[in-house]
Amino acid sequence: MIPAEVPVLIVGAGPSGLMAALLLERVGIEALVIERRAEPQRAPAAHVVNARTFEICRAAGIDMQAVATAAISPADAGFVDWVTKLGGTRLGRLPFERQGDDQLGVTPTPLRNLSQNKFEPLLLDALAATPHWLCQWESADQDERGVTARLRNLSTDQISSVRCRYLIAADGAGSRVRKSLEIPVHGPERLQTFVMIHLRVALRDRLGTPPSVLNFVCDPTNSGVFVVHDLDAEATFMVAYDADHESIEDYDEERCISLVRRALEDPNLEFSIETISTWAMTAQVAERYREGRIFLVGDSAHRFPPTGGLGLNTGVQDAHNLAWKMAAVLNGKASDLLLESYEAERKPVAQTNADQSLRNALKLIQVPQALGTLDPTEASRARMEATLADPAGRERVASAIANQAEHFDMPGLQLGFSYAPDADTIDPRSFVPSGAPGCRLPHAWVDENGTRSSLLDWVPLDAFLLVAGPAGQRWLDAVQSIADPMLLARVVSAQELTEPTIWLTAAGIESSGALLVRPDQHIAWRATTDRGRNGLADALARALEGQGFQVRAGAEARS
Repeated sequence: MIPAEVPVLIVGAGPSGLMAALLLERVGIEALVIERRAEPQRAPAAHVVNARTFEICRAAGIDMQAVATAAISPADAGFVDWVTKLGGTRLGRLPFERQGDDQLGVTPTPLRNLSQNKFEPLLLDALAATPHWLCQWESADQDERGVTARLRNLSTDQISSVRCRYLIAADGAGSRVRKSLEIPVHGPERLQTFVMIHLRVALRDRLGTPPSVLNFVCDPTNSGVFVVHDLDAEATFMVAYDADHESIEDYDEERCISLVRRALEDPNLEFSIETISTWAMTAQVAERYREGRIFLVGDSAHRFPPTGGLGLNTGVQDAHNLAWKMAAVLNGKASDLLLESYEAERKPVAQTNADQSLRNALKLIQVPQALGTLDPTEASRARMEATLADPAGRERVASAIANQAEHFDMPGLQLGFSYAPDADTIDPRSFVPSGAPGCRLPHAWVDENGTRSSLLDWVPLDAFLLVAGPAGQRWLDAVQSIADPMLLARVVSAQELTEPTIWLTAAGIESSGALLVRPDQHIAWRATTDRGRNGLADALARALEGQGFQVRAGAEARS
C-alpha cells in the first residue's frame, strides 16, 4: 500500500535514488521509493564504481565484503586494449584506473569494476524499506508546506496520491519529473547512438594475460567495444548505429549474432544474447537542480558520455550531498537555506565531469584516424593493414593510443573535487589529499584498540565532526561550550594515526589545529592551530546555512 504521507518521496530506484533512500533511512528519515520498472537493473549498464562512491557506501553501512565479492578482481580488470578483433592482434594497451593496494594510502576503498546490475542489489540489501516496483510518477503539485504527488500502479492502473515534504527526482535521463517542471538541459543531446548487445559468454581465455576489461575492436567494418562484466559469464558489445535511419527493430537477434561473430577472432565462440537495447551518448547538465520542494539527482540532473565512468558515481555523490542537508532541515536542525547549497555545490562538479567525459569521447577518434579507418569500408581495412605493416604507421597508432591515458586514469576528478567556489582547477590525473575547506576529509588509517579503520569512518551521517590533531585537547572544551547536538568532536592521537605527520601535512594543520567536517565528509572549516577556537561556533552556524567555506575565523584571524 502507498502511504498517504511520507517525509520524502523518491522517484526512481536506480543507484542515486536508492542511495538517497538509504542515507535518509540511516538517520531516521522515512523515504518512499517508487520505480516504474518491475525489478532492479538486469543489463550491466554502468560498470565502474569509483573510490569516492565506495567511501559513501561504507558510510551508509553497506556490506563491503559483499561488494568485494561482487566486483571484478583488479587482476582481471586492470587493462584496456585496442585490437583488430576480440582475441586477435593487440594494437595497444593502457592501464585501466588505479585499483591496486597502493591506493590504500589515499582511500580505504579503491575503485573497482562492479556492474550496475550487481551494484543495485547490494543497495537494496542494505535498505530496510522495499521500493514500490511498477509504480509510475504521474504529476505533482506544490505548496508552501509540501508536495502532493499522483502515482500510478502499472499493474492495476490504479491512481493514488501521496503527500511529502520533499520529492527527489532520481528517474533517469528521460526524467518525467524534470520534464514536467520544464527544466531545460544544456549541452549536446545526441553525440552518437549505440546498440548494446548483452551477452552470456566466457572470455577469460580470449583476452590474453592479464585480461582486459575494455576492448576496442578496430576492424573498420566490424568495429565496436566489448565491455567485460564477468570474465567467465557476461559481457556487452556496443555497436554504433544511425538513429536517423534505423531503430531497435532493425537489430533483431539474428543480426546481432552476426555483428558479434564478425567482431570475434574466433567466430565459433559460443555465446547467447540476453538483451538488445539502444542508447544515445549525450553530455548535458540541467539548468537548475531544484524547483521549490523538488530536487533532481543523478541522470535526471546530468547525462555524461560513459567515457570516464563518471555518471553513476556523480549521481551517488549527489545523493550524499543532498541527504544530510534534507535530514537536517526535516529534523529542525537547519533552515531551508541549507538546501540552496545543493545545486551550488553539485552542479559545477557535474559540469566538470560532463566536460571531461566529452573530451574523452572526442579524443577516441585519434585511434581510427591513425589507422586510417574512419569510414567502414574494405578500403579502410586495407589502409589499416598497410599502416600496421609500416613501422612509422605503428608508431602513430601507438602514440594515438597512449594519448587516451587520461580517459582511464582520473583520480583527481574522482576524489579531488571541492565544493569551495574558488577551488583550483582539477588535474584529472592527479589527486593530492587536502584539508582545504570544500575538500573531502583526507583519509588516514587509525588503530583504535587493535581495530583498524579509516578516519572517514569517524564522520557521523547526521552531525558535524570536529577532528582535532594530537595536541588539540582544548577543542573538546570549545565544542562542549557550544553544546549543539549537530556538533561532535574527537581528538586523533599520534598513537592512533598510522602516519601522523603525513596526515597533518595533508590536512594543512598543526598538531593543535582542527578540521570541521560535514556529515558528507567534506570540510566546512579549518583552523590551523587551537587559537581559532573562538571561530568554531560561527563556522558551524554558517555551514548549517550553506554559507560557503572558511579557512579560519574569530581569534585566529585576529592573531
